[in-house]
Amino acid sequence: MQPPSRFRPAERRLVRRLNSPREVQHFLNRLPYNTEPRGDTLRCFRQVVRRGRAHCLEAALTAACILEQHNFPPLLMSLASADKLDHVLFVYRHRGRWGSVARSRDPGLHGRKPVFRSPRALAESYGDPYIDLTGRLTGFAIVDLHRMGRYDWRFSSRNVWAVERLLLRLRHKKIVRSGARTRRLRRAYREYLTKTGRKPVNYRGRARWTEIPHHFL
Repeated sequence: MQPPSRFRPAERRLVRRLNSPREVQHFLNRLPYNTEPRGDTLRCFRQVVRRGRAHCLEAALTAACILEQHNFPPLLMSLASADKLDHVLFVYRHRGRWGSVARSRDPGLHGRKPVFRSPRALAESYGDPYIDLTGRLTGFAIVDLHRMGRYDWRFSSRNVWAVERLLLRLRHKKIVRSGARTRRLRRAYREYLTKTGRKPVNYRGRARWTEIPHHFL
């Protein structure tokens, strides 16, 4: 936990208001997705709040910084994909069960309710909605950002690339999925996208998702 003096007044008010994973997810859902139009970025909590947008890793860092102040360890989960378009989320435990907070360009890759018995079960809940034209979940890893020591991943005015380098070095536990299921879901994804121009949202297990941004609906 960081001393309150490290937060600016507006940041302290935001942190005080966003006092649960559900509230943080709601906040992130309202932020425009950072498509990095001027080049790659990796902004910390302070810069996300100032600029008002975030991509998946920036959102995970923001959630970690806010919820750390409410006694949640700053844990990130990295989801590895066959097409190298990995995803990162903030994860936490509540009453012995695992949940997540996340932001994505895909509707099925946002947060999960704290109902999963293990990190693996949580990671596997992203398996079906991870499948698009090229993506397929292949593994997961968890890291505690306390591991970064004095590195300023919370308030830095610069891009915090060391976080990305840490995630890339992690040894991911493999997730093996049926090839036939992958092909079926990929075919269904392509057909739905061609027919509607939108990404599908109705997947098995959706009741365990947290709310998704309204524009996906």
